Amino acid sequence: MNILVLLKQTFDTEEKIVVQNGQISEDGVEFIINPYDEYAIEEAVKWKEEIGGEVTVLTVGPARSESALRTALAMGADKAVLIEQDGKEADEYVVAKWIAAAIKGRAFDLILGGNMAVDSGSGQVAIRVAEELGIPHVSTITRLSIRDRMATIERDVEGDVEVVEVALPFLATAQQGLNEPRYPSLPGIMKAKKKPMERLAVEDLGLAQDEGKMRTAVIEQYLPPKKQAGRVLQGEVKQQVSELVQLLRSDAKVI
Repeated sequence: MNILVLLKQTFDTEEKIVVQNGQISEDGVEFIINPYDEYAIEEAVKWKEEIGGEVTVLTVGPARSESALRTALAMGADKAVLIEQDGKEADEYVVAKWIAAAIKGRAFDLILGGNMAVDSGSGQVAIRVAEELGIPHVSTITRLSIRDRMATIERDVEGDVEVVEVALPFLATAQQGLNEPRYPSLPGIMKAKKKPMERLAVEDLGLAQDEGKMRTAVIEQYLPPKKQAGRVLQGEVKQQVSELVQLLRSDAKVI
């Protein structure tokens, strides 16, 4: 079975976000594989180990994104594709167009991605890719079983579980709980250095000019305001209630 995994390199979740001149600073920042994408990589490698096949990982990003792909290769993926963004601006619409163009013509049975990226939180790209390719998609999956080219999937829906059956090929996005991602082993890290990595420029994808035009734009980026310290009311309950109502009316202006 040929499995394709879409991943993104994001800020380490422990990093402090610094905004300078309306832009998020990347100075001294450590980058990692988007945590939700790790579940997708692990699931792909597990299925390869169980029934055979090949796992390809693909990302869009600057040259530094190669390190995320190498980590995925060390986890057990077989080859990688890097679409080099080279500073070009792109929203979810454009990124999905690029990825779909890179996938077309390649044989695959299953495409996996993370439920969302922890930096943008949009949860759009993988689903848009499925729509571009004209294949079914199932989001936020927490269990996957495949038999005779039919998949039975459990997905997270507002605290409950929905069971979906779908024929291959299809795309699914991984939610926390699907599996426990492995750590790359030392032999895996050494092998990853020799595994093939294909590099594509955006110009190589053969897209029309209009298909590379963004549909959305970020107008402003800023950190949330610091929270003020809470206030503890004193006195009898009746007095506290009266003071609370007064504060909600005059200070908070919510009543």
